[in-house]
Amino acid sequence: MTGTNPGTGGRASGDDRPPLDARPHPGDRLRPGTAVTPLRAGLHLRGRRGSVTLEGSTAVPVVWGLLEEPLRTGGLAQFREGLEPGSSVRTAVDTLVGRLAEHDLLVPAPPAAGTPAPTGPADPAVARWIDATAAHPADAAAALATARAEVLARDPASPAATAAVRALEAGGVPVTPTRDPGLPVDRVLLTVRGAGRDRTVAAGRSGSTGYVTAPGSAAQARADAAALEARLAHAADADGEAGAAPTVRGAGRGRTVAAGRSGSTGYVTAPAGPARARAEGEGGQGGAPQPHGTPGAFAALLAGAAAHRLLCAAAALPDPAAEGDDPRLLPGIPAVLLADARPARADHHSWLGPRRIDADRHVRLAPPADLTEALRRIAALGEPRCGPLPEPLPGDLPQLPVPLATCTLPGPGPGPGPGPAIRDTGTPRTLTGGAPRLDLARLELFCRAAELLLGDDAFTVGAGPGHARGRALRHAAARRLAAAAPDGRTAVDPARWSGHPQLRHWWKTLTDRLDIAARLEVHRAAPRAHAYRAVVRRTPAGPGHGPGPVLGEAVEATPGDAAAFAALAAVTAAAVTAAAGPSAARPRPSGGAVAPLAAAGARTAAWEDLGWSGGWLADLAGREEAFQDTLHRLSGAGPAAPAPAPAPAPEPAGLLRSFGFTVLRTAEETR
Repeated sequence: MTGTNPGTGGRASGDDRPPLDARPHPGDRLRPGTAVTPLRAGLHLRGRRGSVTLEGSTAVPVVWGLLEEPLRTGGLAQFREGLEPGSSVRTAVDTLVGRLAEHDLLVPAPPAAGTPAPTGPADPAVARWIDATAAHPADAAAALATARAEVLARDPASPAATAAVRALEAGGVPVTPTRDPGLPVDRVLLTVRGAGRDRTVAAGRSGSTGYVTAPGSAAQARADAAALEARLAHAADADGEAGAAPTVRGAGRGRTVAAGRSGSTGYVTAPAGPARARAEGEGGQGGAPQPHGTPGAFAALLAGAAAHRLLCAAAALPDPAAEGDDPRLLPGIPAVLLADARPARADHHSWLGPRRIDADRHVRLAPPADLTEALRRIAALGEPRCGPLPEPLPGDLPQLPVPLATCTLPGPGPGPGPGPAIRDTGTPRTLTGGAPRLDLARLELFCRAAELLLGDDAFTVGAGPGHARGRALRHAAARRLAAAAPDGRTAVDPARWSGHPQLRHWWKTLTDRLDIAARLEVHRAAPRAHAYRAVVRRTPAGPGHGPGPVLGEAVEATPGDAAAFAALAAVTAAAVTAAAGPSAARPRPSGGAVAPLAAAGARTAAWEDLGWSGGWLADLAGREEAFQDTLHRLSGAGPAAPAPAPAPAPEPAGLLRSFGFTVLRTAEETR
């Protein structure tokens, strides 16, 4: 009989699971809620904590037919006593039960009659929930039996507060409702005390979106709630058009009021963003649109989700955010629940607030191992409602002749919640850029947007140390070589670079398809150095007009790569101008710095030569480290690794580092 474990149902598969050589206690029983699917020659069992497929013989379903009832009722010990020791049936039963124990699908049977029962919940439904979920049901039940809860709200009789009290009491925990005049009207704080520590979650609403924070200290829950409400309000202000509500625009922003009537009472909202004014108008003064049906239904949903998270934290059960195996959630980063009433929807999102008080909030993920993981983190940081940074997306931009992505930078002013202000760099709020592939364009655009928010050229952002270092060194080398005297440049024979397949493609696109008259020059960065700068300039209108404007440039390890990236940058600039206008901000080209990240884990077919983006990136990745050392030597610095970041990091630098991105102060940390 063989067994496989196709998944753990969102449960951790590490230290809290029994060892593979575990043997069941004679009184073990099947975890409540375990579903069984008979197969032609086996079984598939799945529960909240694990799943297993048992195959190998048509006798397996027959043995299960005899074993299922004793396992579900706790009569395994008596059933085994009726089997002859050493018989094939008993061996098959013991083997099958052993596999269930290995995959965490068994729990201790109830105590025999006359045996003192351990302390636990009186409600059978709560007991079944603990048995189905907990790695150690007796310990979890004892923790809930000694726990005490408190619900804080401005009005303890509000729908949210009363729903939270009901949900906690249904979990078997005594609850004390408490008035807190300092809380916003739509926010409640749920705290459970027991096992030597207190855990708190906050639930509330901002506009039409509700939230539930991750469990933490009371101070952390209050800080997370305040920051989430600020982020959700900002997202609501920026969302949609004003509809029929009057809007006045000026001084860089539009302000809207909504007017209407409910019954015999009229109202006019305070000036706000279009979506906020519309939401307040639909929901009444100071409120949000009410969900369909009972006004308290949405509040009950949030309160129930908050109570669930809190009870799990009190009993040391896995957090509900981990149950769905959601690939968007990042391991190690707390998750918040966001819920909408119309349409009804609730899901979790990785999120760190600007105030990280608890020890588990001071997380710092390792750099992403590949491009896919980097884009997952970008999506988490750029979540439309709670993400503090913009996520570059293709939108409605054309993807030919070069893939394009765009994002909108937050305006200057206070950041989301407590924290330093976002710098006003004077750049346009819309940033558009391109790359050989859309995933590369999204990554490079995100890094450039983060740099602009941090302070433009004072910082360099990358998906890891190598990526950030390569971006910073290329940018510094390009500026230094552009400022060098023309007579000091060593031109490279076109025969050394004109045959590069990527150059031929992008140059034909620029000059033939886009019909742009241009010229390309390639120079060696220094004598005997394997570093080259390529520049694409528009051809002057006539003699005596001097050199034309620069359309694209690049610094790379070979003249062919430099020429190809410069031509690509020129095509991108032309495509951005055509799609977004000449005033659109563009990211500075970073060339092959992203190649190691893009090539990591990617399979390249034998026929993918330099004419294919995958083959080209793999070729670039092989010499990126040596090229960065070359640029270091040319800059007069040693090849030392980037200096570690200082411990106290301002936002958003600290947030980027927590998510595994590298933030360098360009002048110091690339040396």
